[in-house]
Amino acid sequence: MKSGELVFGRDGKIMEENVKTLSQQLQDQLRQLISQTEPGGRLPSEPKLAKQMGVSRATLREAMRIFETQGAIHRRQGVGTFVVPPSQVIDTGLEVLESILTQAERKNLDIKVGPYSMLEREATEKEAEALRIQPGSSVLQIAWVMETPDRPVAFLLDVLPAGMLSLDDAHQFFRGSVLDLLMRSPDLNLTTSRTELSAVAAPAKIARSLGIQRGDVVLCFEATLFSADGKVVDYSHSYYLPGYFRFHVVRRVG
Repeated sequence: MKSGELVFGRDGKIMEENVKTLSQQLQDQLRQLISQTEPGGRLPSEPKLAKQMGVSRATLREAMRIFETQGAIHRRQGVGTFVVPPSQVIDTGLEVLESILTQAERKNLDIKVGPYSMLEREATEKEAEALRIQPGSSVLQIAWVMETPDRPVAFLLDVLPAGMLSLDDAHQFFRGSVLDLLMRSPDLNLTTSRTELSAVAAPAKIARSLGIQRGDVVLCFEATLFSADGKVVDYSHSYYLPGYFRFHVVRRVG
């Protein structure tokens, strides 16, 4: 039966439908090949693999990007493509307002703070709207990369209104989580965070920081953090590699 072919029963109803596209079939073949290769082992070269699977190198390269984003393989320029050993997955609930870094440390996961940067600049229109300030107002931006021993797995960007945290204090007290830093402040009484979750194509800057291709899919948390008096104290974007995080929500019958 060919891909996309429908099979009908005597009553005229569809019995079976083979809807797998060429891309899906290729991913199935690659998944099987990766699972049969020892961790650390090298896959066949791109030309050889493309010929073996009957596809163009461009098609193969696009399929390989998916597995690289998931952390299943690692491509080294001029050397080859290698199968990555099974990695730790951060499995966490979203019911409690708590940083991913704190949860990882509590579970004894090997997570560390990678490269980070801090700067004062003017707020964009979107940031000003989220923070409830005037466009062009001064804000503090803190960006950092979360890493495992193998690779970077998340890029986090926080924007705070002027006066919430000074640049000097940020440099002195930042340990890898702006949320943790704000929660330690005796002057703030944080209460809630409104968070939107979406799958997005990684912009160029995020892709470079995470070692992936621009346009690869990442999970994005866009969050607004509130204090007890209703003020917005932080506006953030967190980008996570899908293969290294598993988020869940516990829902109860109302």
